[in-house]
Amino acid sequence: MKAAVIERPGLDNLKIEELPMPEPGPGEVLVRLRAASLNYRDTLTVIGGYGSRQKQERLIPLSDGAGEVVDVGPGVESWRRGDRVIGCLMPNWLGGEMSEEKSAVSLGGSVDGCAAEYRLSPTTGLVRTPEHLSDIEAATLPCAALTAWSAVATQGGVGPGDVVLTQGTGGLSLFALQFARLAGARVIATSSAPDRLQRLRDLGASDVVNHREMPDWGRWARTLTAGRGVDHVVEVGGAGTLAQSIRAVRVGGTISLIGVLGGAKPDFNLALVVMQNIRLQGVTVGSRDQFERMLAAIAGHKLRPVIDTVFPLADIRAAIEYLGAGRHVGKVCIAI
Repeated sequence: MKAAVIERPGLDNLKIEELPMPEPGPGEVLVRLRAASLNYRDTLTVIGGYGSRQKQERLIPLSDGAGEVVDVGPGVESWRRGDRVIGCLMPNWLGGEMSEEKSAVSLGGSVDGCAAEYRLSPTTGLVRTPEHLSDIEAATLPCAALTAWSAVATQGGVGPGDVVLTQGTGGLSLFALQFARLAGARVIATSSAPDRLQRLRDLGASDVVNHREMPDWGRWARTLTAGRGVDHVVEVGGAGTLAQSIRAVRVGGTISLIGVLGGAKPDFNLALVVMQNIRLQGVTVGSRDQFERMLAAIAGHKLRPVIDTVFPLADIRAAIEYLGAGRHVGKVCIAI
């Protein structure tokens, strides 16, 4: 089978190789992967950015993949050949709160991921693909979509009448916008590119702003809520945007910290978090149980992910470079 392999950290060390075909053992399922998608974490894993928390030699990258079952090992009854499936990024996190043990195994990080034609999975490491989605669309869901779902629905508890602020047009931010709208919330959104503002409106944002033209966008968000502030911020910028998010959120509101695209060492007034009783919470994907609840919502509303570009597996290095350049709107995917 063909697979993308990082011999050692560094994008130049990522190459397509021919590897032996895996065979499922007891309790295992062999999946023919048809598609994968890229996340910001993949730009870090290829350079060894997670240190001891990731496999540093001969890593098959990418956390997100979808395809169909082609073989099962002894004792497997929950899956059959031909079932369309999506892999769970953290296959040991079946339910409940996150823990060190549950998060120890992560696809494309501590163990090999989805940039391959075939992959073995434990039976509990898969979920069923919604019928209305293609494999490319399904492959966008394990990391970005589930993290956005956790921020908005599971941990955020966003509901009708709430006001949610999202940042940018990356895959996670667009999923957060879509899920907030499904929950009946009003969404206001920022972007750095004028041509993307209409795209945000098309997806349901009621108000949009170019944050480069209006760097004090936190104050702008407050004016849209009659000075009250937004209920929830889906924060992906980190150091570059957190101070404005604190300005935008209401007293007693929530900031879900998901990404650090603008840096990891913010400079903000910590006293404001205390005085305004702001809830600042970190969010990392979700359990298999949460994944299945999200898929039920996606299937029920026939929601479709926003796809920017699809690269062939042979061009995975170009895909990672494209993602890192930040020119995408929605998800960058790999056809396998």
